[in-house]
This record gives sequence, C-alpha cells and structure tokens, in this order.
Amino acid sequence: MDKREIEEITKSLKDFVLRQEDKSFALNSDNEKVKRLIKGLAFNEEKYGLKFCPCRLTTGNKEEDLKLICPCNFKIQKTWAEKGECWCSLFVKADNIP
Repeated sequence: MDKREIEEITKSLKDFVLRQEDKSFALNSDNEKVKRLIKGLAFNEEKYGLKFCPCRLTTGNKEEDLKLICPCNFKIQKTWAEKGECWCSLFVKADNIP
C-alpha cells in the first residue's frame, strides 16, 4: 500500500461525505484514528480486492461480506443509534463533531 492509495481512499471518503443530502454525518475529527482506519481500508483492498471495514472480520461468505464494504450501512446499526458513530467510528453524526 502506498501513499497514493491512501490519498485516493481519503478523497473518496471525503467525497462520500460531501454527497450526502441530509448532512447528518462527517468523518471523525480524530485525524490519527482516521489515518489508521484508512490504512486498514487500503490493506483490505490490497488483500481482498474490496474496501472492507477495518474493524470487522470477513466471514468468507461473499454475500455476507459485501455488507462489510466501507462505507457500510452504518445508519441502520445499533452503534449509530446509541453512540452516533459507525462500527469503527470513521463516520460520526455531524452534531457530534466539536
């Protein structure tokens, strides 16, 4: 994984945040955490060919594992409702940003 890959993933995630209609979520403001998570996404893309969430384990079942591609369906997860963040806290509710 090289710097260019990490920059591409970072740009795609920022673009994803900008495209949302309701502006309800943002990237976590903890830049070090975001860097680690993006490195995990780059590693998973290199290893598996897809950007699987770095905090979740793949099962080997393609249909189930497709649910783990970042950005996942975090808004329907219990963690989002309770903590205001996705599983790995890459994305957080916009009103949780200081």
